[in-house]
Amino acid sequence: MNDIPSKSEIESLVKLQEAETQIVKLNAVLIKVEKQKDELSANLNQFGIALQENKDNLSRTMESCRDIEREIQVVDDRIIKSNEKLRMVKTNKEYNLFLREVDDNKKRKDVLETELLEYLDEKEAMEKIVQESEKEFNLLKDQIESEQKEIEQQSIADRELLDEYLALKKDIGKTLEPSLMNRFGKISKMHNGSAVAQVRKEVCLGCFMNIPPQLYIEVQRGNSLISCPQCSRILYYIND
Repeated sequence: MNDIPSKSEIESLVKLQEAETQIVKLNAVLIKVEKQKDELSANLNQFGIALQENKDNLSRTMESCRDIEREIQVVDDRIIKSNEKLRMVKTNKEYNLFLREVDDNKKRKDVLETELLEYLDEKEAMEKIVQESEKEFNLLKDQIESEQKEIEQQSIADRELLDEYLALKKDIGKTLEPSLMNRFGKISKMHNGSAVAQVRKEVCLGCFMNIPPQLYIEVQRGNSLISCPQCSRILYYIND
């Protein structure tokens, strides 16, 4: 708290704080940018899931159609075989038996064909839904990719500026004692990037609390590094 600083050291701390403030601000902006991109991706992903569900429903309907068509083929084969047997029977009992078999299979075929028509109607409706969903998905995909590129383009300048401030912070840090940099870092972490604050009219402009008059005089003299007794920020004074 009572390190003896040079004037240039205090100036360096002020510049370091300016860089730190910008770093925190730019990081917040870039985090917001990434969040916007993630939200856009999530929206597209959600739409993609709905599209896949529609495709799965269509696939199941198509498989049901194929199953019924295969069963109809089996029933047709039975009818053919039963008709062949009818031509070869020698008794009325056998004739009636195979005739009933043909009739039962025809009834079953009628049921299957009715069911198939229902599935074919459902399949046609599902195909239209999938077609429209794919069209909407592709339009949304193009729109989101365009928005993401625009957002990313806008953030390039912020990333470059952030790199500049990070480099400036590193350069300033080389001119200060490691213990002072550690102190700065700890306070900065406590207050979201704010470690150094100007004091004016006995008020710390970091926490806006009054400091004792004697302490204010010491900050004005600039002969030692004074911390705010309320928020621990390193205080400095500018003679207006």
